[in-house]
Amino acid sequence: MRKVLFHLNCFEQGGAERVVSNLVNQLVKDDYEVIAATEWQGEVEFSLDERVRRIHVGLRKEDEGKGRLAKIRLRFSYLRELINKERPDVVIAFTRRPNYRALISAMGTGVPVITAVRQDPKSYYNSLADKILIPLLYPRAAGCVFQTEEQGEYFPASLRKRSRIILNPVNHKYVGVPKPEVREKAVVQSGRLVDFKNQLMLFRAFLKVHEKHPDYVLKLYGGDSFDGTKEKLEEFIKEHGAEKYMMLMGPSDSLEKELPKGAVYAFSSDYEGMPNALLEAMALGMPVVATDCPCGGPRTVIRHEENGLLIPVGDEVAMADGINRLIEDRELAERLGEQAGRISERIDETAILEQWKEYIEEIC
Repeated sequence: MRKVLFHLNCFEQGGAERVVSNLVNQLVKDDYEVIAATEWQGEVEFSLDERVRRIHVGLRKEDEGKGRLAKIRLRFSYLRELINKERPDVVIAFTRRPNYRALISAMGTGVPVITAVRQDPKSYYNSLADKILIPLLYPRAAGCVFQTEEQGEYFPASLRKRSRIILNPVNHKYVGVPKPEVREKAVVQSGRLVDFKNQLMLFRAFLKVHEKHPDYVLKLYGGDSFDGTKEKLEEFIKEHGAEKYMMLMGPSDSLEKELPKGAVYAFSSDYEGMPNALLEAMALGMPVVATDCPCGGPRTVIRHEENGLLIPVGDEVAMADGINRLIEDRELAERLGEQAGRISERIDETAILEQWKEYIEEIC
């Protein structure tokens, strides 16, 4: 039986955390021994199988009064102590800071580290520290899991040779959902209200859509990220008197029921890793208009005019034109939606789990 130690910040609800929680829960069912080493406990987290051992490796209460450098050193020390104590077959780290912590903490232990890059590197790995640490540390990784080819281009060529591209799994509740007999006259989107998803661009585009199709509404499903985006969207709605046709629906636990009611799914992000929300919409058989954003997530899964429409980032005119095209040509929309639904064959939980298991075995 393999022992695998995962390292990430926490299991608060987010894209990477969703992937890891799903992965660890599946691995323990296949008789892997799994340790989840996290820096802190979030307020609202994904649930874990009771067989997953959750261990805190972040700062302790007695560390509160210590200096910044001492706290940094202790974070590495606590993770290193756990690695030496547990002697896992492999450490798998997710996202930027956990990747660095795992690579440094595992030095000299003989335990291989797989890093996982989830975001757009040009947006998240662009500080002076990153420019120093990436060439210094990432070649030490036993391997890396990217979501797109474009992500890998930012990292050392030696690492890319032993890396894998593995997409995010989609929850089974989004697969095999019957298509509604009649779709509502609604454009929908799901995901946090946050700056980089550029929902303001979608709002501006939808004003143009509404001029041609005043019977259509826009519905955004998603919680507040508290970065000011929600307030900007509310102000936009108020400024344009759009309360009746632009709606912030809030978070929902039943998106698999709500999203397919819509006629079009609009994805407006400026940059993303591999967006779970887009994968879920495609798995549901939604006709999709999506920005071709870095680091290539939408382009990896969408073939333009075959299973969706790709448009330039930030182009509200192209977004409006794409939405109008799918509203007006329902035969095209439903054909694209039907082809989009086939993504579920690639991102089924079982298929993705097998790819991870193969890679873990290869590294071990």
